[in-house]
Amino acid sequence: MDRPTDPYTSPYHAVIAGYGASVPEKILTNQDLAQMVDTTDEWITTRTGIKTRHISTENETTAMFATQAAKKAMQIAKIKPGEIEMIIVATITPEMVFPSTASFVQRAIGAKNAWVFDLSAACSGFVYALSIVQQFIETGRMKNALVIGAETLTKITNFKDRSSCILFGDGAGAVVIQNARDNRRGIIYSTHYSEGDRWEALNCQAYGSRYPADKKLEDPDKIYMDIKGREVYQQAIRRIVETVNECLDKCGLTMDDIKMVISHQMNARIIESAAKRLNITEEKAFLNISEYGNTSAASIPIALDECARTGKIERGDIILLVAFGAGLTWGANVIEF
Repeated sequence: MDRPTDPYTSPYHAVIAGYGASVPEKILTNQDLAQMVDTTDEWITTRTGIKTRHISTENETTAMFATQAAKKAMQIAKIKPGEIEMIIVATITPEMVFPSTASFVQRAIGAKNAWVFDLSAACSGFVYALSIVQQFIETGRMKNALVIGAETLTKITNFKDRSSCILFGDGAGAVVIQNARDNRRGIIYSTHYSEGDRWEALNCQAYGSRYPADKKLEDPDKIYMDIKGREVYQQAIRRIVETVNECLDKCGLTMDDIKMVISHQMNARIIESAAKRLNITEEKAFLNISEYGNTSAASIPIALDECARTGKIERGDIILLVAFGAGLTWGANVIEF
């Protein structure tokens, strides 16, 4: 099949050469949560599709999972640390305020020739980061980059709030993006949006300059994530549908051309509702939220890794990554895998 219409013309293409994921060994089940808050397995499963989530221990950190995922991706790509020229870690739960989580990954893998930074776009972080790397690759600026989505969300989860503590898990996923002149592979199209007026729908307010560490909080729960569930549900479905339709239109594709739609795993009901409106068949709308929960920026690369490892996607397949998250932010990438 000929490559779909590409709005951008370049002799170079940003190709996924390797992929990897890492999650904590510790698992928190719905039954475990029922011992902590007023909830049940049936209540959680019906409303979210989640059965279990992997949660980090006190000594496990975001950079640890990011590094493990990166090493797996590099191994598949058969690339040495010194060949990596850029590392982006998409995260809202960084190793620390500064330096960046990417700095710790760089140190851990020995990528001395890379320049590195973190990207904060919540659940949309990974698709945002792919778009950034795409620009550097397509202009010929670099040959090899590492894009990681990594989170330890349970460290900012209020386990007394039954509406939010049921949702989140920890982990990381990574891809190696390489410069290639292969006209039949690579990132075909990327699109991204944000709407800052709706920031209150998804937020974690402390500790930043508005609520600094040395100022006593009037509401101690500001250190945890806050979610306006109904607004997020409505906006997520709307924006996912709009974005997927834009991708198909700009690339001259139909859903028949897409092998797999890999959405951010925020809530099974949201993904299923959006898929229904887009006429995406069940086998094309990938879901693994039942095992991992919502891992924010890590969810798409973790899902991508699973799809690739299990043969659900293969070289030459066209896949569509789509995300929606805090900011509000949303976006997508169309990729010939």
